[in-house]
Amino acid sequence: MGKGTQAKLFSEEYRVPHYSTGDMLRAAVAAHTHLGQKAGSFMNAGQLVPDDVMIGIIRDTLMSPEGSHGFILDGFPRTVTQAEALTKMFKDLGIADYRVVNIDLADEEIVRRLSNRLQCPSDGKIFNSDIDGVAPGDPCPVCGTALVQRADDTAETVRARLTVYHAKTSPVLGYYERLGRVVTVDGGGAIDEVHKLIEQRLRVLGMPS
Repeated sequence: MGKGTQAKLFSEEYRVPHYSTGDMLRAAVAAHTHLGQKAGSFMNAGQLVPDDVMIGIIRDTLMSPEGSHGFILDGFPRTVTQAEALTKMFKDLGIADYRVVNIDLADEEIVRRLSNRLQCPSDGKIFNSDIDGVAPGDPCPVCGTALVQRADDTAETVRARLTVYHAKTSPVLGYYERLGRVVTVDGGGAIDEVHKLIEQRLRVLGMPS
């Protein structure tokens, strides 16, 4: 429905890895890397992972052979400070050709969509009650574990997250617009319609090579 769905579609279509912030964190923690252990200590304490730790985990991920022919980064950066750090990291790694996709959607539609999101507590996979026909407590279609609604996906929490987004994350869009990197599309249509819009806009701006 949103950025995660589109990221997965492009990942499959262009055969490049899809790196989400949550997946990278979980992988680093599970692998017991130095940065993963540091991130885990913050996560276990219910604290946000510091920027320097998150940037380090992203750097390690992007330096792997898997992403040498392109990748999709999902959920990062969320602040201008993070964006500036990511720009420096891209320069250090020789990554010069990239695009930022902004999927524009009204706040109340975001609340509705995220309120319908369910997660498998076993493997972290995300499902949508509208699309997948599942409800809280139903078995995960993949492993059978009872699905749950994350605490941060309730309508009240989503609205609070949107307030933070407009204050801290929205300026990131301006940062990348000044760099001429942004592709903006209306996210109100069906999944395939939004996908086609993104592809069209990328072609106009120039697809990353």
